[in-house]
Amino acid sequence: MSIKRRDFLKAGAGVAAGSGIIGAPMVAKAQSSQTFNWRITNAYPPESPFYVSGPGSPEDFCRKVEAMSGGRLKIQHFAAGELIPALEGYEAVSAGTVEMNAANAYFWAGQIPAAQYFTTVPFGMNFQGMNAWLYHGGGLELWQELYADRGMVAFPMGNTGVQMTGWFREPITSVEDFDGLTMRIPGLASKVYAELGVNVRLLPGGEIFPALERGVIDAAEFVGPYQDRRLGLHQAAKYYYTTGWHEPSNATELLINADAWAELPDDLKAIVRTAAMACNLESHAWSEANNADALKDLVENEGVVADTLPDSVVSRLREVTMDVLEQGAAEDAETRKVHDAYFAFLDKHASWAALSEGPVQRFLNNA
Repeated sequence: MSIKRRDFLKAGAGVAAGSGIIGAPMVAKAQSSQTFNWRITNAYPPESPFYVSGPGSPEDFCRKVEAMSGGRLKIQHFAAGELIPALEGYEAVSAGTVEMNAANAYFWAGQIPAAQYFTTVPFGMNFQGMNAWLYHGGGLELWQELYADRGMVAFPMGNTGVQMTGWFREPITSVEDFDGLTMRIPGLASKVYAELGVNVRLLPGGEIFPALERGVIDAAEFVGPYQDRRLGLHQAAKYYYTTGWHEPSNATELLINADAWAELPDDLKAIVRTAAMACNLESHAWSEANNADALKDLVENEGVVADTLPDSVVSRLREVTMDVLEQGAAEDAETRKVHDAYFAFLDKHASWAALSEGPVQRFLNNA
């Protein structure tokens, strides 16, 4: 009886092999042994916390992908200037010179105006709202659609949370104080400032301090206390303002060449997406954990004057922002589509946040 059973199993195995039934596992095994060696460039200089190194950074992303893939996907990281100039990642990925780039989508405003909405929007959504929109509100699908015809794929890979208004050589007491200033400021906020008479400059992170120190610019926005202190911006200007109006959150972008992406098997694609999401969450947690101590040090030990912008200034900034955003949407069909989707979700999320987070924050502020 047992002999017949063995014969039956052998015969069944032969039929399965002949019919191709065991082909799928064999293909999967062959696929799982395929390895990839990629390169990722970066818009930020070597050793920049958050943007290059540390928890949740692009370098950390590369380590996560290699570990999760068992070494099947290795990604070599190049900071700004090590392989290409700081702000040429879009062109490099689009052309297939490199497979990936880490930056902020608003750097490509000249090529894709609508891309700015996937970094930050003045008076827009915070970290929670932005991630809700991207992951479960249709935002990421819009992002992918925007890049598809340009031969690229994008994912969020980090978020600083709310950022500081910036550093100023002289105090800001009214809207008129902006008129004639030269300021480093990227993204949609730069258009708002320009309407108020600011001479806007887009400078890579590594060029901000020398420009501010030499007086080439009068003011500069970068990120927040920890990273601003590291650049030494407090040594060139002492007035440090907040409201976060211009960047209530700030998402970093993982940009991928579409042809390279298509060559990855599904499991490696899943690893890339998961590692990027992990870095998105971890980088924000890192930022929140470090900014409080850095701000305290700047104020208590470095003579920095930290303050909020006057309400009248913020009100005027909001008015101009709404006009600038509407004008941009009216001029470009892609921007209109993203703009409308973004603000539809913002309105929905804001109504929930007002009932959930709002009362808690009011209580904490009055405690």
